[in-house]
Amino acid sequence: MESPRDLRFADMVALLRAALERTVPTHGPFELQPSLQFMTQPRQLLELERGHSLRVQWSATTLEKEQRLLPVRFPTRRGLLGFRLALIRRDRQPEFSKVRSLADLQRFVIGQGSTWVDTDILRSQGLTVSGGHYEGLFTMLSNRRIDLFPRGVNEVFTELEARVADMPELAIEDSFALHYPMPYYFFFNRADGKLAARVEKGLLAMAKDGSFERHFWRHHGTAVRAARLHERRLIRLQNPLLPPETPLQHQALWLDPERMPVP
Repeated sequence: MESPRDLRFADMVALLRAALERTVPTHGPFELQPSLQFMTQPRQLLELERGHSLRVQWSATTLEKEQRLLPVRFPTRRGLLGFRLALIRRDRQPEFSKVRSLADLQRFVIGQGSTWVDTDILRSQGLTVSGGHYEGLFTMLSNRRIDLFPRGVNEVFTELEARVADMPELAIEDSFALHYPMPYYFFFNRADGKLAARVEKGLLAMAKDGSFERHFWRHHGTAVRAARLHERRLIRLQNPLLPPETPLQHQALWLDPERMPVP
Protein backbone atom coordinates (compact mmCIF):
# COMPACT_ATOMS: atom_id res chain seq x y z
CA MET A 1 0.00 0.00 0.00
CA GLU A 2 1.21 3.48 -0.85
CA SER A 3 -1.44 5.43 1.09
CA PRO A 4 -4.33 4.76 3.52
CA ARG A 5 -6.79 5.07 0.60
CA ASP A 6 -4.83 2.63 -1.56
CA LEU A 7 -7.21 -0.33 -2.01
CA ARG A 8 -5.64 -1.82 -5.13
CA PHE A 9 -4.41 -5.13 -3.74
CA ALA A 10 -7.32 -6.96 -2.12
CA ASP A 11 -7.34 -9.41 -5.04
CA MET A 12 -3.66 -10.22 -4.55
CA VAL A 13 -4.11 -10.98 -0.86
CA ALA A 14 -7.07 -13.24 -1.68
CA LEU A 15 -5.12 -15.03 -4.43
CA LEU A 16 -2.08 -15.57 -2.22
CA ARG A 17 -4.27 -16.96 0.53
CA ALA A 18 -6.07 -19.28 -1.90
CA ALA A 19 -2.78 -20.59 -3.34
CA LEU A 20 -1.44 -21.30 0.14
CA GLU A 21 -4.68 -22.99 1.18
CA ARG A 22 -4.48 -25.30 -1.82
CA THR A 23 -1.07 -26.53 -0.62
CA VAL A 24 -1.85 -27.11 3.06
CA PRO A 25 -2.12 -30.91 2.54
CA THR A 26 1.42 -31.05 1.12
CA HIS A 27 3.14 -28.12 2.84
CA GLY A 28 1.32 -27.65 6.13
CA PRO A 29 -0.44 -24.68 7.77
CA PHE A 30 0.46 -21.05 7.15
CA GLU A 31 -0.11 -17.59 8.59
CA LEU A 32 -0.43 -14.31 6.68
CA GLN A 33 0.59 -11.10 8.41
CA PRO A 34 0.40 -7.77 6.57
CA SER A 35 3.13 -5.16 6.84
CA LEU A 36 2.07 -2.32 9.12
CA GLN A 37 4.08 0.22 7.11
CA PHE A 38 3.14 2.07 3.95
CA MET A 39 6.02 1.48 1.51
CA THR A 40 6.83 2.64 -1.98
CA GLN A 41 7.62 -0.11 -4.45
CA PRO A 42 11.41 0.48 -4.31
CA ARG A 43 11.28 0.23 -0.51
CA GLN A 44 9.29 -3.01 -0.75
CA LEU A 45 11.84 -4.43 -3.19
CA LEU A 46 14.74 -3.48 -0.94
CA GLU A 47 13.12 -4.93 2.20
CA LEU A 48 12.36 -8.18 0.40
CA GLU A 49 15.83 -8.40 -1.12
CA ARG A 50 17.41 -7.92 2.31
CA GLY A 51 15.09 -10.53 3.82
CA HIS A 52 14.07 -8.21 6.64
CA SER A 53 10.40 -7.37 7.14
CA LEU A 54 8.84 -8.87 4.00
CA ARG A 55 8.67 -12.39 2.59
CA VAL A 56 6.47 -11.72 -0.44
CA GLN A 57 5.77 -8.74 -2.67
CA TRP A 58 3.63 -8.36 -5.77
CA SER A 59 4.30 -6.01 -8.64
CA ALA A 60 4.77 -5.69 -12.38
CA THR A 61 7.89 -7.47 -13.53
CA THR A 62 11.07 -6.03 -15.03
CA LEU A 63 14.44 -7.46 -15.99
CA GLU A 64 15.98 -5.83 -12.92
CA LYS A 65 13.41 -7.25 -10.50
CA GLU A 66 13.82 -10.75 -11.86
CA GLN A 67 17.58 -10.46 -11.36
CA ARG A 68 17.31 -9.22 -7.78
CA LEU A 69 14.34 -11.29 -6.60
CA LEU A 70 12.77 -14.69 -7.23
CA PRO A 71 9.66 -14.38 -9.44
CA VAL A 72 6.82 -16.83 -9.75
CA ARG A 73 6.09 -16.34 -13.45
CA PHE A 74 2.34 -16.69 -13.26
CA PRO A 75 0.32 -13.65 -14.49
CA THR A 76 -1.80 -13.14 -11.40
CA ARG A 77 -4.05 -10.55 -13.05
CA ARG A 78 -4.01 -12.02 -16.58
CA GLY A 79 -2.15 -8.95 -17.82
CA LEU A 80 -5.11 -6.75 -16.92
CA LEU A 81 -2.91 -4.01 -15.47
CA GLY A 82 -1.48 -3.47 -18.96
CA PHE A 83 -4.89 -2.34 -20.21
CA ARG A 84 -5.00 1.31 -19.17
CA LEU A 85 -7.91 3.75 -19.10
CA ALA A 86 -7.13 7.42 -18.60
CA LEU A 87 -8.40 9.59 -15.81
CA ILE A 88 -8.92 13.09 -17.22
CA ARG A 89 -10.75 16.29 -16.42
CA ARG A 90 -14.22 15.73 -17.87
CA ASP A 91 -14.18 19.09 -19.69
CA ARG A 92 -11.33 17.79 -21.87
CA GLN A 93 -13.13 14.76 -23.28
CA PRO A 94 -13.54 16.37 -26.75
CA GLU A 95 -9.74 16.65 -27.03
CA PHE A 96 -9.17 13.02 -26.17
CA SER A 97 -11.93 11.80 -28.45
CA LYS A 98 -9.62 12.81 -31.32
CA VAL A 99 -6.76 10.57 -30.14
CA ARG A 100 -6.19 7.79 -32.66
CA SER A 101 -2.53 6.82 -32.26
CA LEU A 102 0.62 6.96 -30.18
CA ALA A 103 1.65 10.06 -32.11
CA ASP A 104 -1.56 11.80 -31.04
CA LEU A 105 -0.71 11.14 -27.39
CA GLN A 106 2.75 12.65 -27.65
CA ARG A 107 1.44 16.20 -27.26
CA PHE A 108 0.00 15.48 -23.82
CA VAL A 109 1.68 15.28 -20.39
CA ILE A 110 0.98 11.95 -18.70
CA GLY A 111 1.09 11.50 -14.93
CA GLN A 112 2.58 8.37 -13.35
CA GLY A 113 4.31 7.41 -10.13
CA SER A 114 7.97 8.42 -10.16
CA THR A 115 9.10 4.90 -9.28
CA TRP A 116 6.54 2.90 -11.27
CA VAL A 117 7.46 0.55 -14.11
CA ASP A 118 4.85 2.31 -16.28
CA THR A 119 6.88 5.53 -16.25
CA ASP A 120 9.82 3.87 -18.00
CA ILE A 121 7.54 2.04 -20.44
CA LEU A 122 5.70 5.22 -21.47
CA ARG A 123 8.88 7.27 -21.81
CA SER A 124 10.41 4.55 -23.98
CA GLN A 125 7.55 5.15 -26.42
CA GLY A 126 8.36 8.84 -26.78
CA LEU A 127 5.65 10.02 -24.38
CA THR A 128 6.09 12.89 -21.91
CA VAL A 129 5.64 11.69 -18.33
CA SER A 130 5.52 13.82 -15.20
CA GLY A 131 6.30 11.83 -12.06
CA GLY A 132 4.70 12.19 -8.67
CA HIS A 133 3.52 10.22 -5.66
CA TYR A 134 0.30 8.22 -5.75
CA GLU A 135 -2.16 10.56 -4.02
CA GLY A 136 -0.53 13.67 -5.43
CA LEU A 137 -1.16 12.56 -9.02
CA PHE A 138 -4.92 12.95 -8.60
CA THR A 139 -4.40 16.50 -7.37
CA MET A 140 -2.00 17.22 -10.24
CA LEU A 141 -4.67 16.12 -12.69
CA SER A 142 -7.35 18.17 -10.98
CA ASN A 143 -5.06 21.25 -11.03
CA ARG A 144 -4.18 20.80 -14.75
CA ARG A 145 -0.51 20.08 -14.04
CA ILE A 146 -0.88 16.87 -16.06
CA ASP A 147 -3.29 16.08 -18.89
CA LEU A 148 -4.16 12.45 -18.15
CA PHE A 149 -3.44 9.77 -15.58
CA PRO A 150 -3.62 6.27 -17.12
CA ARG A 151 -4.74 3.60 -14.66
CA GLY A 152 -5.21 -0.14 -14.87
CA VAL A 153 -8.73 -1.36 -15.64
CA ASN A 154 -8.71 -3.04 -12.24
CA GLU A 155 -7.84 0.26 -10.52
CA VAL A 156 -9.52 3.15 -12.25
CA PHE A 157 -13.17 2.71 -11.26
CA THR A 158 -12.60 2.30 -7.53
CA GLU A 159 -10.01 5.09 -7.51
CA LEU A 160 -12.41 7.53 -9.13
CA GLU A 161 -15.26 6.48 -6.86
CA ALA A 162 -13.09 7.11 -3.78
CA ARG A 163 -12.31 10.66 -4.89
CA VAL A 164 -15.28 11.89 -6.92
CA ALA A 165 -16.84 13.72 -3.97
CA ASP A 166 -13.68 15.80 -3.52
CA MET A 167 -12.80 16.04 -7.22
CA PRO A 168 -16.05 16.02 -9.23
CA GLU A 169 -14.22 17.42 -12.26
CA LEU A 170 -12.43 14.09 -12.82
CA ALA A 171 -13.78 11.42 -15.16
CA ILE A 172 -12.70 8.30 -17.05
CA GLU A 173 -11.88 9.00 -20.69
CA ASP A 174 -14.43 7.07 -22.78
CA SER A 175 -12.97 6.45 -26.25
CA PHE A 176 -9.56 4.71 -26.12
CA ALA A 177 -7.38 2.41 -24.03
CA LEU A 178 -3.65 1.87 -23.89
CA HIS A 179 -2.19 -1.62 -23.84
CA TYR A 180 1.27 -2.99 -23.18
CA PRO A 181 2.23 -6.48 -21.93
CA MET A 182 2.51 -6.18 -18.16
CA PRO A 183 2.75 -9.39 -16.11
CA TYR A 184 2.04 -8.96 -12.42
CA TYR A 185 3.86 -11.55 -10.31
CA PHE A 186 4.49 -12.62 -6.76
CA PHE A 187 8.15 -12.03 -5.86
CA PHE A 188 10.23 -13.64 -3.10
CA ASN A 189 13.73 -13.37 -1.66
CA ARG A 190 16.06 -15.49 -3.79
CA ALA A 191 16.83 -17.68 -0.76
CA ASP A 192 13.13 -18.39 -0.18
CA GLY A 193 12.70 -20.93 -2.96
CA LYS A 194 10.53 -23.31 -0.94
CA LEU A 195 7.88 -20.67 -0.30
CA ALA A 196 7.97 -19.54 -3.94
CA ALA A 197 7.56 -23.13 -5.14
CA ARG A 198 4.63 -23.63 -2.78
CA VAL A 199 2.82 -20.56 -4.08
CA GLU A 200 3.51 -21.55 -7.69
CA LYS A 201 2.15 -25.04 -7.07
CA GLY A 202 -1.04 -23.58 -5.60
CA LEU A 203 -1.51 -21.14 -8.49
CA LEU A 204 -1.03 -23.84 -11.12
CA ALA A 205 -3.56 -26.06 -9.36
CA MET A 206 -6.04 -23.17 -9.37
CA ALA A 207 -5.45 -22.61 -13.09
CA LYS A 208 -6.03 -26.28 -13.80
CA ASP A 209 -9.32 -26.65 -11.92
CA GLY A 210 -10.84 -23.31 -12.98
CA SER A 211 -10.71 -21.62 -9.58
CA PHE A 212 -8.15 -19.05 -10.82
CA GLU A 213 -10.53 -17.95 -13.57
CA ARG A 214 -13.37 -17.71 -11.07
CA HIS A 215 -11.11 -15.63 -8.79
CA PHE A 216 -10.28 -13.30 -11.68
CA TRP A 217 -13.88 -12.64 -12.66
CA ARG A 218 -15.02 -12.33 -9.04
CA HIS A 219 -12.48 -9.59 -8.37
CA HIS A 220 -12.23 -7.94 -11.77
CA GLY A 221 -15.33 -8.86 -13.77
CA THR A 222 -17.26 -5.71 -12.90
CA ALA A 223 -14.34 -3.51 -13.97
CA VAL A 224 -13.69 -5.46 -17.20
CA ARG A 225 -17.33 -5.18 -18.20
CA ALA A 226 -17.44 -1.46 -17.34
CA ALA A 227 -14.24 -0.82 -19.33
CA ARG A 228 -15.83 -1.94 -22.64
CA LEU A 229 -12.37 -2.72 -24.01
CA HIS A 230 -13.78 -4.30 -27.18
CA GLU A 231 -15.52 -0.98 -27.99
CA ARG A 232 -12.49 1.26 -27.46
CA ARG A 233 -9.66 2.21 -29.79
CA LEU A 234 -6.76 0.14 -28.50
CA ILE A 235 -3.40 1.91 -28.73
CA ARG A 236 -0.72 -0.76 -28.37
CA LEU A 237 2.68 0.09 -26.90
CA GLN A 238 5.87 -1.93 -26.53
CA ASN A 239 7.26 -2.93 -23.13
CA PRO A 240 11.07 -2.90 -23.40
CA LEU A 241 11.39 -4.03 -19.77
CA LEU A 242 9.67 -7.38 -20.43
CA PRO A 243 11.96 -10.33 -19.60
CA PRO A 244 12.33 -12.99 -22.31
CA GLU A 245 11.06 -15.68 -19.90
CA THR A 246 7.58 -14.10 -19.78
CA PRO A 247 5.09 -16.94 -20.46
CA LEU A 248 3.14 -15.15 -23.21
CA GLN A 249 2.69 -18.46 -25.02
CA HIS A 250 0.23 -19.67 -22.36
CA GLN A 251 -2.65 -17.73 -23.89
CA ALA A 252 -5.29 -19.09 -21.51
CA LEU A 253 -3.64 -17.22 -18.63
CA TRP A 254 -3.90 -13.81 -20.34
CA LEU A 255 -6.85 -11.54 -20.94
CA ASP A 256 -7.62 -10.95 -24.62
CA PRO A 257 -10.74 -8.77 -25.00
CA GLU A 258 -11.07 -9.76 -28.66
CA ARG A 259 -11.33 -13.49 -28.06
CA MET A 260 -12.27 -13.97 -24.42
CA PRO A 261 -15.99 -14.03 -23.61
CA VAL A 262 -16.93 -11.90 -20.62
CA PRO A 263 -19.13 -13.84 -18.15
